[in-house]
Amino acid sequence: MTESTAARKPRRSAGSKAAGTTGTKAAGTTGSKAGTDAKRTTGTKRTTSTTRTAAKKGSETELVQLLTPEGERVGTAANSAYAEYASYVADITPDELRGLYRDMVLTRRFDAEATALQRQGELGLWASLLGQEAAQIGSGRATREDDYVFPTYREHGVAWCRGVDPTNLLGMFRGVNNGGWDPNSNNFHLYTIVIGSQALHATGYAMGVAKDGADSGVIAYFGDGASSQGDVSEAFNFAAVYNAPVVFFCQNNQWAISESNEKQTRVPLYQRAQGFGFPGVRVDGNDVLASLAVTRWALDRARRGEGPALIEAYTYRMGAHTTSDDPSRYRHDDERAAWEAKDPILRLRRFLESANHADEGLFAELEAESEALGKRVREVVRAMPDPDRFAIFENVYADGHALVDEERAQFAAYQASFADAEGV
Repeated sequence: MTESTAARKPRRSAGSKAAGTTGTKAAGTTGSKAGTDAKRTTGTKRTTSTTRTAAKKGSETELVQLLTPEGERVGTAANSAYAEYASYVADITPDELRGLYRDMVLTRRFDAEATALQRQGELGLWASLLGQEAAQIGSGRATREDDYVFPTYREHGVAWCRGVDPTNLLGMFRGVNNGGWDPNSNNFHLYTIVIGSQALHATGYAMGVAKDGADSGVIAYFGDGASSQGDVSEAFNFAAVYNAPVVFFCQNNQWAISESNEKQTRVPLYQRAQGFGFPGVRVDGNDVLASLAVTRWALDRARRGEGPALIEAYTYRMGAHTTSDDPSRYRHDDERAAWEAKDPILRLRRFLESANHADEGLFAELEAESEALGKRVREVVRAMPDPDRFAIFENVYADGHALVDEERAQFAAYQASFADAEGV
């Protein structure tokens, strides 16, 4: 069982900025807890006008975008439909923008190296985040140090934002451990392979946070395919009824392995929140500024005791579901080409260049840093021990089993056949 954050760390005001968090909160948004303690009590029914307004607003907003694919800032005018969200990044500095760009570039480089290592036989499997960098970096940088994150198995960018060493992610995919980091060190839970279960874990943890009286938030990540799991619906219901300070962050990358959105849902995913009684927002998941702003908004209201929210980050998985998948069997190249024009990294680079916030020197430095990261990842992974090939047969039954013994012997003979072949 994971220990509650509130029991281990001092409370922080909702207006305070976490170490390493990009940007500051917009003027006019309050971090005050005044009048919210009663609302944070789990089991209390709430029908405040704030919640109703938020639910209505979230359901009516189709796609929050603050940075176009051409790199143009939009939605910042006072009369814009997205002005409230834009206020959360209104005072973001050039240094912070460059930091977001660096995060995305290095995360993509790490992901590419991990994919190559799997192809070379160094990893058993890899789930690429290619194309989803903005959704992950934007939302990850919106979290505070005392917030708690429950990922799936693709949140490499969020792990980066939480300070988890990238090489620690690879031990599990090499089969040498069950997760290479202490979740409580970075408030970043271990990767969850079971689809959708982390939404329940996050909700339960958030209920504990509320009972502890902390003002921290919890965020759960899952994909569009997981949104069809019963666990996710149960999490939505518990979170709504118990007013849990949790944000559900759905990365809708259009494909649940080989199943398209059209075969999963009759309505946009963010609208599902309305049926449970909390707001849902669809954000341009290839827009790092919009992802940052909307996640700040959702976590801010959760910390104030206003309950859960659902964010649907509308993005695209550029690569395979995992390295065992062949996406060419179920989708067309022209679909990917259309999404490549919305590339999240290129989008922010265009803005940095047009605003004179970056030059070729910065991009050259990042290229060198990327290569250094790739080299370090290769060296660390190749230095890892080979996984124990027979460990899979251990601890299946407490007292052993004849069938497992038979399978172990068959596998041992199969492994020995390779040694015989090499000796010929």
